[in-house]
Amino acid sequence: MTNHAAPAKNPLAQRLVQIVVLAAGVASVAAAAPAQASTPTTSPARGAVANDHTFTHADNLHHTQVKDSFTVRQFGTVNSADVRNQALAVSAGCSADAHCRSVALSFQIVTLAGHPTHLNALNRSDAANQDCTSCQTLAGAYQFVVDTPKPIALGPDTQRKLADVHRRLDALARSTLPAADLKEQIDALAAELSGILSDAVAAAHAPAADGHSAVTVHRRLDGWPGH
Repeated sequence: MTNHAAPAKNPLAQRLVQIVVLAAGVASVAAAAPAQASTPTTSPARGAVANDHTFTHADNLHHTQVKDSFTVRQFGTVNSADVRNQALAVSAGCSADAHCRSVALSFQIVTLAGHPTHLNALNRSDAANQDCTSCQTLAGAYQFVVDTPKPIALGPDTQRKLADVHRRLDALARSTLPAADLKEQIDALAAELSGILSDAVAAAHAPAADGHSAVTVHRRLDGWPGH
C-alpha cells in the first residue's frame, strides 16, 4: 500500500476563497434590497432588513480597482431590524514593478425608532493579498445606526450634507493616497458624518432614551497597513 501525504493548505488562499464566496452570497441577497430609502415609513411597527456591500478585486489585468457604497435607510418605527454592511477587497497576482491597488468602502446609514426594538447589526470588512508583492489592499465598513424613540426624517439640509460627504468619499476612494493616509481621512469623514446625524437628531427633538447617544457608529478597517 502506498501512502500519499495530503498537500499543504494555504491559509491565505483559503481566506481568499471565503471572501469571494461571501461576496457572492451577499450580492445575491442585496440585489433584492432597494438602493436607498429616503423617507421614513409611517406604517405600523414591523421588521426591517438591509444588506449593503462593496467588493473589489484587483489583479495583473486590472491593477486598480476601487469602489464605494453610500446608502441611507430610513425605516421609521420597527419592532426588529436586521442590518448588514460589508466591504471586501482582494489583490491577487501582481508584482512589485506593477503592484495592485484594491479599495472597497461601504458607508451605511440606518434610522429607526420604537421601543423596545430588537436590533441585529453586522458590520464587517475583510481584505486579502494573494501572491501580490507591494500591493495596497484596503476594506472599510462604516455603519451609522440612528435609534430614537420616535421616527425622524432627514430633511433637505441634512440630505445636502450627506450628498457632500458622499461626493468626498468618492474622491477619496479614487485618490492615490497611501493606505495609511487614506484611512486617516476616511475616519475624519466618518466623524463628520456622525456629527451631521447627531445634529439632525437634535433638530428633530428626538433624543435617545436613557440619555444615551442616538447615533452609534460601527467601524471596521482591514488591509495594508494593518489596523
